[in-house]
Amino acid sequence: MSLVKAGIVVLDCAEPEKLAEFYAGLLDAEVTHASANLVEITGAAGTRLGFRRDVNATPPSWPRPEASLQAHLEFLVEDLDEAERRIVGLAGRPLETKGAAGAHEERQYADPAGHSFTLRLRPSTAPKQN
Repeated sequence: MSLVKAGIVVLDCAEPEKLAEFYAGLLDAEVTHASANLVEITGAAGTRLGFRRDVNATPPSWPRPEASLQAHLEFLVEDLDEAERRIVGLAGRPLETKGAAGAHEERQYADPAGHSFTLRLRPSTAPKQN
């Protein structure tokens, strides 16, 4: 019998309620736990995320190395353009990508608190980028 029953990725942020709202909108999730300093959500596909209050939180600097120690989230999607519209509508933003021309298998974004994440096509239909 396993001692650990489930894992959850927790992001530090100044306003966990607002960040939980962003990811709940992106993942069609619902809040499954809320306290003064932590909000947890569970998405329709079972994805679990938590958001812990840190009043001194500063956005990560990815891809700059001086403050890049962080978790990196990836979400599998079937339509990158549709997912991007949802992200921007929820106050997320695309991150600059280099040499972008044509179809891509993945795109990088930042949530409203500055955490980076990647959308990746599933199944992958784009040609490999060199």
